[in-house]
Amino acid sequence: MKRLFSTALVLVLLLTSVTAQKFSLPDHADQTVETTHEVTINGQKIPYSATSGFQPVFNDDMEPIATLNYTYYKRTDIKDDSRRPLMISFNGGPGSASVWMHLAYTGPKVLRIDDEGFPIQPYGVKDNPHSILDVADIVFVNPVNTGYSRILDEEADRKQFFGVNQDIAYLAEWINLFMTRVNRWRSPKYLIGESYGTTRVSGLALALQSRQWMYINGVILVSPTELGVHTSERRRDGPLGASLRLPYFTAAAWYHNKLPNDLQSKDLLEVLPLAEEYAVTELMPVLAKGGFVSDEEREQAAEMMARYSGISKKVILQHNLDVPPSFFWKELLRDEGHTVGRLDSRYKGLDKTDAGSSPDFNSELTSWLHSFTPAVNYYFANHLNFKTDLKYNMFGPVGPWDRTGNNTGENLRQAMAQNPFLHTMVQSGYYDGATKYFDAKYTMWQIDPSGKMKDRFSFKGYRSGHMMYLRAEDLKNANDDIREFIETSLPATGTPAKY
Repeated sequence: MKRLFSTALVLVLLLTSVTAQKFSLPDHADQTVETTHEVTINGQKIPYSATSGFQPVFNDDMEPIATLNYTYYKRTDIKDDSRRPLMISFNGGPGSASVWMHLAYTGPKVLRIDDEGFPIQPYGVKDNPHSILDVADIVFVNPVNTGYSRILDEEADRKQFFGVNQDIAYLAEWINLFMTRVNRWRSPKYLIGESYGTTRVSGLALALQSRQWMYINGVILVSPTELGVHTSERRRDGPLGASLRLPYFTAAAWYHNKLPNDLQSKDLLEVLPLAEEYAVTELMPVLAKGGFVSDEEREQAAEMMARYSGISKKVILQHNLDVPPSFFWKELLRDEGHTVGRLDSRYKGLDKTDAGSSPDFNSELTSWLHSFTPAVNYYFANHLNFKTDLKYNMFGPVGPWDRTGNNTGENLRQAMAQNPFLHTMVQSGYYDGATKYFDAKYTMWQIDPSGKMKDRFSFKGYRSGHMMYLRAEDLKNANDDIREFIETSLPATGTPAKY
């Protein structure tokens, strides 16, 4: 019996070792590695620990059916964390790993890229002097099949993970367990999500409150989706969508010097309000009339759209005033032999032919994967001491994704209504052609139609695209905006949560 006990003890010690080792699921599906570091943020040295590894997803019988890979950064010179915020960070996809914001935005390390976000060699990472780790601890979470996260039970029903509401349900349970394990129930809590991650965190805000009794201080929506607000199943269509995308056309055209001289000579932030006002007050009513609009109104609308988009009146009329974004990405620089990027229209692409109605590839995503993929694989092994033969899924297999019942915008409204402490901030890049900044503004306006909570909403725009933080100036500005948001949304000690 003693010999059996000794053997078991050795196995336990091996499984819980925090030294560098190779991980192999499922044997190590509940294991972490902790390392210690220091980073200088805004001139202050910040010591911190990084815990990277796995925490399982359990079914109702407490059997592990999946395991999520996460990295938890905690400032180590804070004795009392009851007032220390914890930021829970998700990316989107919905099959995207947490790598984007982890290694380029809020974390203590960022990519080695140039000041505009383009890849440079040798690949790798560097200290992030703008990280929010000075004011908040952060955990970056990879949902099932993203990053190193995997399904453990081969017989488990994939449908329980891959859908709007399924995703929210199991992640809420996972977060509850994580809070218990790291002993952070007293801390102020924040959710941040990018792209589809905004759908995720908007739903989680209510799920955590109503199912886990965990109240949130703030939700940050980075390049948000429509959140089920006045939308078709996957995108806005018709007059609404055609109108809301015009200011994005204006921004991209301004960046590439395609606007008329009187507009091009103005600063971007002087031009965009003009395009927004025209889109809402004049263009939308014209588009609503469809084929029954008068010839005069149609011609005038096409002229104004050409003025604010940098593409010709002729092609706008050929599209019946409803120009698809994909055509715009192909058309704007067609005479120069280039396309522009979908997620960030500052990036140029090169197609096989100048003819066509959409680009051959997403020039911005190709550039980003160029720098992110080698960096994340290098970072985990060499900085976090986390070594595995598993492939890091930048984009994991999560289909088919069940998009039915997407009421996440209403979920967020309800969570804010129930919790007077809950604030929401939207961050958008003006050159994002996928989750357009004016769409984001519209979504924010529509979440609370009563207007009674508008003082708890804020919008921040940046002169870049979907991942605004890849541009050096916006990396600083966007992190500073998060610091301000945290300061604003943290109630004074002893303040009651009531109306």
